[in-house]
Amino acid sequence: MSGRIDIVSIFPGYLDPLELSLVGKARQDGLLDVAVHDLRDWATDRHRTVDDTPFGGGAGMVMRPDVWGAALDDVLAADETTARRTVLVPTPAGERFTQSMAEELALLVCAGGQLVIACGRYEGIDARVAEHYAEHEHIAVREVSIGDYVLNGGEVAALVITEAVARLLPGVIGNPQSLVEESHGSAGLLEYPVYTKPPSWRGLDVPEVLRSGDHGRIGTWRRSRAVERTARRRPDLLARHAPPHVRLAKGVDAEAIADVAARTFALACPPDLPADDAEAFVAEHLNAVALRSALRSRDRVLLVAEVAGAVVGFTMLALGRPEAEDVREVVSDRAGAELSKCYVLSEHHRSSVAAELMRATLSEAQRRGVHSVWLGVNQGNERAQRFYRKHGFVRVGSRRFAVGSRTESDYVMERTLAS
Repeated sequence: MSGRIDIVSIFPGYLDPLELSLVGKARQDGLLDVAVHDLRDWATDRHRTVDDTPFGGGAGMVMRPDVWGAALDDVLAADETTARRTVLVPTPAGERFTQSMAEELALLVCAGGQLVIACGRYEGIDARVAEHYAEHEHIAVREVSIGDYVLNGGEVAALVITEAVARLLPGVIGNPQSLVEESHGSAGLLEYPVYTKPPSWRGLDVPEVLRSGDHGRIGTWRRSRAVERTARRRPDLLARHAPPHVRLAKGVDAEAIADVAARTFALACPPDLPADDAEAFVAEHLNAVALRSALRSRDRVLLVAEVAGAVVGFTMLALGRPEAEDVREVVSDRAGAELSKCYVLSEHHRSSVAAELMRATLSEAQRRGVHSVWLGVNQGNERAQRFYRKHGFVRVGSRRFAVGSRTESDYVMERTLAS
C-alpha cells in the first residue's frame, strides 16, 4: 500500500517541479501519491480571500483559520480511513527538519499513512489551526523549519521535505547503498569526497588509494575523510557520538596512523621550517612501513584515538632510558619511557580527543611499570607546551633535534607517574 503526500498552497504552480526527476518518476510508477491543492478553492468570498489583519496590530497579514480549517478537513477526510496522519506546517519557528525526521516521515508514508504539508504565507497561519488539529487523536501536527532563515512562504520547504522523504521510499533510488553512505545518514557523518574520470584534471589527481583496488584501504580512507569533513564543517554532529575511543594500536592501523602523522607533523614544527624538510622527515620516519615496524617492536607502544570508527590521533611510547646524553643529563634516573609521538588531527584540537589519548597513554605507561615519562617539544610550539603542562609535565631542560637540514631546539619536559 502506497502512502500519500498532500500539499496545500495558494501557489500550486510552485510545486510543479515535483513532476520532475526521481520524485516525478516515483509518482508515475505508483510508488508515491502526491496531490497539490489550491487553498483559495476553500475561500468563500468572490475575491477568494485567505488572509486578514492580525489581532493586536502589527505589520503584515495572517492566514485565516476558517479557510485553512475547511481545506484541511477536506484533505484529511479524503483519506479518513488512514489511521496515521501528520500535518506539517513549515515555519522558521519550527523544529529543525533533519535526515532522521525525513526517515520517520518516510516510514509513515511507506506504511500507508498520510502526510499533509500546509504552506503558509505572509505572517503565517493563525495559531489556532495547529492547536485545533493537534487535539485530534489520529492526527499529529508538527511545525518544522528547514533552516535558520526566513522565506516568503512554505512552498520551498514543501519541495525540500517531499524530495527528502520520497527518495527514502523503496524503489525510488536505484542503488539503495547510496542512501547508506550519504551525508547525515545513520552514521551521523557528512559524506566523504567523491571522484570520477578523468584520473587527472587541471593538475589535480584522484587520490591513489581510490585507484588501488584495495577495498579495505578505500573503506578506511573514506571513513577517515568523512570524519575529517564533519569535524571541520559540522563539529556539532560529531558531538553526538560517544566520547573518543582510545585503544592499543594494531598492525592494520599502520596506514591510518601514517596518514595522521603526515597531516599533523608540520603543526608541531616551527612555522618557518621548509616544507621539503618536514615532508622528507615524514617520508623517512613516519611512513606506514616504519610505523608497522614500530608496532611489532617490543620497546614501542602505540595507542590510537578513534572518532566514529576513524583514527584521528595517536601516541607512541619508546620504553627504556634515553640514549642521548643531553636528555640523560636533565631527566630523572627513573625516566623509563619517552612520549616520542603525540599527534591529533587539527580539526579535533578543541575536542576531548587529545586529553583522552594522553590520559590513556600515561595509564598504559604506568601499567607497564614506567615511573617517569619524558618528551621533547619544540621551543616555538607554545600550544603544545601548554597542553603538556596541563597534563602534569614540567620543563627540565633542553635538547637539539634534527629535522632534515635544520637542527631545532626542543624543551625537554617530564612527568612522574604515581607509584
